[in-house]
Amino acid sequence: MGRALIGGLLRSGTPASQLSVADSQAAARAAVARDFGIPATGDNGAAVQGAAIVVLAVKPQDAAAVLQGLAAALAAARPLLISVAAGVRIAALESWCGGGVAIMRAMPNRPAYIGAGATGVYAPPAVGHAQRVAAEGVLRAVGEVFWVQREELLDVVTALSGSGPAYFFLLAELMAEAGAELGLESGMARRLAAATLYGSGLLARTADGELARLRQEVTSPGGTTAAALGVLAAADLRATVRAALGAATERGRELAAQMAP
Repeated sequence: MGRALIGGLLRSGTPASQLSVADSQAAARAAVARDFGIPATGDNGAAVQGAAIVVLAVKPQDAAAVLQGLAAALAAARPLLISVAAGVRIAALESWCGGGVAIMRAMPNRPAYIGAGATGVYAPPAVGHAQRVAAEGVLRAVGEVFWVQREELLDVVTALSGSGPAYFFLLAELMAEAGAELGLESGMARRLAAATLYGSGLLARTADGELARLRQEVTSPGGTTAAALGVLAAADLRATVRAALGAATERGRELAAQMAP
């Protein structure tokens, strides 16, 4: 996700000179320099020096070690810290930073890599208006931004949009399989499914947001779409989707509890 944000910021006009990157892996540092023209360092402290905004884009299990090692530098610089480490609560982040640092959390999803992401964001009252505006400017470089009023709602965001691409990919995968079983060449079936997924997403994105209306416009009474939707309704797809998102939300809460200080 760090690479997605770097690419999005550069595409949106942020000068490379305003970005500083640190990564513990030499191969990743070389890739950043090659792909984005930004020298990357293995020294986290050097990367955050003088920064107004620091993005923590690490695996959740690495967040404690990274922030504890940066505590002194963060206390000196007093930047806004935006964490995209999934499931790590602000209370834990604050304890590792040592206090005195404005912290907020963001949950982007994988389409951020192509600038079409959906990012849920939470900021506690300690994060001021100017910092919120600045953070939204960073995150809008990779797509839409949605603010939630309670931190625990980020678990629902994770279940819906964070994990959501996998649900759509699974549906497209199953549709392609079914199309092949019904006689289409398998490569064509995959391309048809992918193109349908892409086009439907564009329609949903550019329309007025009424997903039910869009569905109804495709569904002629007594037609082929109605026949297919009848099968999905008989299988209680609504309950299945609700249960799936509930399971993902609960798993997010469990992982957050494991990361608590």
